[in-house]
Amino acid sequence: MALKRWEPTKGMEKFFEDMFEENLPSRFLRRFPRFKWMTEVEAVWPAVDMFDKAEEIVVKAEVPGIDKKNIKISVSDNVLTIKGEMKKEEEVKEEDYYYSERSYGSFSRSLTLPAKVAEGKISAEFKDGILEVHLPKVAESKPKEIKVDIK
Repeated sequence: MALKRWEPTKGMEKFFEDMFEENLPSRFLRRFPRFKWMTEVEAVWPAVDMFDKAEEIVVKAEVPGIDKKNIKISVSDNVLTIKGEMKKEEEVKEEDYYYSERSYGSFSRSLTLPAKVAEGKISAEFKDGILEVHLPKVAESKPKEIKVDIK
């Protein structure tokens, strides 16, 4: 049997590699039970992109695994709110899990819109787990260049 020299920093090296990987918050915080709620919130909270087109604002949200009938969209006071719920598919009675990473629950995400929108003309599409909301701008909100004469 060969003896190996004890390296006190070997475990720390792996710890920091894991900690600074791409998914820092959930990977790191999952190790500490008192912060478990943070990883659960992150897992259910949808990632969102908001971008400007000439005539509209477009919001894309990742909501994989959520049925479109469980998603609600509203706009009030120039704030877009997306609410949804991911329901548990089946109840598993066994306690000997190897992994349990899927998240279930509801979320609510509110985004302040950068321009006023025509609330009666808002539309949404849902395909392959991506929710796309189209918010047409009202005429007064469209950017317009004004030339100013210097005296």
